[in-house]
Amino acid sequence: MTTLDAAATFESLVPSRFTTLNFPNPSHSTTTTTTTTRNHLYSPLLRVAVLDSPSQPTTTNNSPKIAAMLVPIHRETDWTFSTEAGHLQLLLNLPEISRLILIGNLPIDTRPTIYNKPPPIDQINRSIIKESLRPLLFALCPKSVFNKGLPEIQFLGYEDDVIRSVIVGRFVGSCVGEMLVEDVELEGMGEFGGECEREFRRRLRFRRMPNLVQTQMRIVPKRGSHVNGDLGSMSLGDFEFVLDTVSLVQPYFAPMVAILSLVGSCLEETIRGGFRPKALCLGVGGGALLTFLNEQLGFEVVGVEADEVALSVARKYFGLQEGKYVRVCVGDGIEFIGKLAAQVRKLNSDSLGDFSIDNGCWLGNADRLDDKFDVIMVDLDSSDVGMGTMAPPLEFVEKSVLRDARLVLSEHGILVINMIPPSRSFYELLVHEFREFFSELYEIDVGNGENFVLVATASAIQAASSDTENSFLTKLKLVIKGAYLDSIRKI
Repeated sequence: MTTLDAAATFESLVPSRFTTLNFPNPSHSTTTTTTTTRNHLYSPLLRVAVLDSPSQPTTTNNSPKIAAMLVPIHRETDWTFSTEAGHLQLLLNLPEISRLILIGNLPIDTRPTIYNKPPPIDQINRSIIKESLRPLLFALCPKSVFNKGLPEIQFLGYEDDVIRSVIVGRFVGSCVGEMLVEDVELEGMGEFGGECEREFRRRLRFRRMPNLVQTQMRIVPKRGSHVNGDLGSMSLGDFEFVLDTVSLVQPYFAPMVAILSLVGSCLEETIRGGFRPKALCLGVGGGALLTFLNEQLGFEVVGVEADEVALSVARKYFGLQEGKYVRVCVGDGIEFIGKLAAQVRKLNSDSLGDFSIDNGCWLGNADRLDDKFDVIMVDLDSSDVGMGTMAPPLEFVEKSVLRDARLVLSEHGILVINMIPPSRSFYELLVHEFREFFSELYEIDVGNGENFVLVATASAIQAASSDTENSFLTKLKLVIKGAYLDSIRKI
């Protein structure tokens, strides 16, 4: 749409309707004194995107609430602001809003690779911008908001902790679609609190769910890649980075690993018996969790990832290395669990032996009679954009899948799941489903207002041995913060 026809298009709310248009910038100036630092909206044409909530909120006064958000300068092409999926995720985080209007500069460069956060808009300029946009915003409002006079439109800003970013690569996978790898610098001091400490991350994001960081790893400037004493003045693109495989910076990874303390005694017994504990990871992402479990805690790890291109990205950009004790399979994680369970049933009825599976994955160990997994870690999100940010997908919590997951766990095994429930009531419903198949349930609130880690145990948790007797727990406490270890709660 290139012209505004408010009467025909915007006078009513239509659930999930998404409309974009270009509109002349009412505050545009051709004078040389107007710069991006003085005026947030500087392009001759503005890109305007309008999205109506898929589930219209009910309000006490029957007047829908409308909100407008300014797209951050230089992020106009970021999928968060330029795609319907990103717009929807923003709107779903505003449950009382019936229509969200995004307004930003029409970008000249449609595929920029570098972003530097501009200075914030001062209050005076913000008021000027808001006033200049009032006629446009009123034209984009439904008729019903004018029942009691001129409406008050909420004027929102967008803030996150990214101050610089560089796109490292763009890719297209057969399952996840478009994805990108980016190096970012975050606001604030680094992990060690030094005045000049800068915090860098490498991130993977999907276009279908752009507001969600699929995986991230800490990266540090390679020794000798910068001039000492001038680190603070260098831009992000000046550095050569190396991956930090010891730190878990994805918010829910450390809590997922901390849960292993529940079965520390059983894992220690496995290790003393001359075996490596076995972990099955459904959802590989960049492979940071697999690498950590193997290198820091000595696990034998099998990962399952649906998209072969995503695996290639993990190998090239996130340091995933396969070997004797790290194997990765391409396939659907839920189908994979089903195939494993079918083989367990066959082995139970016939004789014990090695597991095998499609795509060349070897899951057995000839020296062990029990080839079930000590832990299954699930990091799968829903591919249904309409559900918003949600994990795991609904298919995973079907009774047949939970039954199969329980079957492929060892006697004292645990199922560890990253949860992003759409509502508390939905989370409680899932907990009820898990109780049917598992002995005990535990959780950790990650503390970011979004993620929970849910843990289901195959059998009752045994009393933990002391750290001096348990080398696994000693090692775990060296690499995971005690706050997570202390926040495990039985439910």
